[in-house]
Amino acid sequence: MVYPFAPGPEVGGPVGESYAVALVRGGEPGRVTDVLRRLRFSGWVAPAAGGWLPVVAGAGAGAVAAGRRGIVGVGEALAEELGGDVIVVRVVADRQLAMVAWAGGEETGRYVSDPSREPGADEDVLPDPLGVEDAAAFAAAAGRPERGGELREVLNERLDPESFIESERLSRTLRLLELPTWLVAVASLPRDVPTGPRAREMTRLGFGRPGLAGIVCARAGRVVRKRLAPPPVFDDPPQATSGLDPWLM
Repeated sequence: MVYPFAPGPEVGGPVGESYAVALVRGGEPGRVTDVLRRLRFSGWVAPAAGGWLPVVAGAGAGAVAAGRRGIVGVGEALAEELGGDVIVVRVVADRQLAMVAWAGGEETGRYVSDPSREPGADEDVLPDPLGVEDAAAFAAAAGRPERGGELREVLNERLDPESFIESERLSRTLRLLELPTWLVAVASLPRDVPTGPRAREMTRLGFGRPGLAGIVCARAGRVVRKRLAPPPVFDDPPQATSGLDPWLM
């Protein structure tokens, strides 16, 4: 299968794409946009697809809203204020996939494929995936509870970094849960999204403001937000033990 996004990083080469999306089930565009404007969100609101309203972050791995919120914080605010179902997906440099789900406004699942790739993570954080056991919760949030077992296998698979990128895992996940597959190509914005909506079909917000004023505000605030890394998906991931083995003492 040919994937509609740039190739991932090669060993010793440049890093891959970072991008993030919050999917709001049955989200009414006006209500969703109102929440995003109050959050001073920077990014895009795409047309509804398959019963989901996609909210695309302007910076995949960075802060995109007030209060140091990354896409996970934005998804949490949307779930709480709208009281509905939200699924967040985030890819960092095509080397880490993160997912968080809310049902009825309450968080039900949280997953990271490689916690050691979290921006700002300590050097001794283990690379083992966290949250694989929440696969059933993700499948239920997507309205496909019967696919929880298959999703668990996808999320638990160890990918060879020399041959695979996390966008491929995300693409498999989206197909399995029947979510919009063009989300893997949103890094192309502000240009048209390959296999997805055109840029002119989306509502662009900069610090919560639409139009030219929003673009100017987003550019002015980009330097400030770039320094404000959002909280990690998991606050306290497992770390390798330090020191010598006591049996060797």
